[in-house]
Amino acid sequence: MHTVKVAIASAAFGLWAFSAGAVTVTPAEAMGQVGHVAKVCGIVAAAVYEANAPAHPTFVTLISRDQPNVNRALTAVIYGTDRAKFGGAPEAALKGQRVCVTGFVSFFRQRPEMILSTPTQLFYYAPPSVAALR
Repeated sequence: MHTVKVAIASAAFGLWAFSAGAVTVTPAEAMGQVGHVAKVCGIVAAAVYEANAPAHPTFVTLISRDQPNVNRALTAVIYGTDRAKFGGAPEAALKGQRVCVTGFVSFFRQRPEMILSTPTQLFYYAPPSVAALR
């Protein structure tokens, strides 16, 4: 039992340290963070669960509010093995939401990508003021 507690504490500390040094960028700026840990904040333009694909991924497409072009988006991927950790159907809950994701930014199919394996890598955020909604 002690070993399990140590492992959980180590994982929590590791994720905290992992995100503490992360640069915060928009999805349009994520390409400049390929190969680094970053926090990417944007709007979920699409969230699709590919149940029949290998590894059963959920693809979450983040776009920038000021540059809503999907060619300047970040794709966050939640694999089927981690899906239950995100509430079972993250594609339904995330669509249209303002979120930040934290993790290692890689490059896949001509766009930046981030693998999300734990819900601590994703959080919802509110705009700083009502003026930001306009």
